[in-house]
Amino acid sequence: MLDSQMSVDTLKQSVAQFASDREWERFHSLKNLSISIAIEASELMERFQWLENAESDKGVDNPEERIAIEEELADVFIYLLQFANMAGIDLATATRRKLELNAQKYPVEKSRGRSDKYDAL
Repeated sequence: MLDSQMSVDTLKQSVAQFASDREWERFHSLKNLSISIAIEASELMERFQWLENAESDKGVDNPEERIAIEEELADVFIYLLQFANMAGIDLATATRRKLELNAQKYPVEKSRGRSDKYDAL
């Protein structure tokens, strides 16, 4: 799989180059990109709307549906990467920091097997 072979930085550079080649940076304000992330996430959610949990999990087994899901997920990721580009955010650092914070909020011994929010643990 390419996930293990391609860095986040390489993907960010590819997204930045794609936008630059088309002179789209002027449209890529943080406001517009954050809205685009939400819109694309909604389009991903739409693929699962009205499905029961078990049925939604099987969607990725259908080749045509899997492609549609992959495309929506990629759209979310592309806008996320471009947001990070435009904001100068190092996603790996931000993700590591957030995981550390979440580990404090959701200690294993209190949260294992529970979906409660941290303030209800």
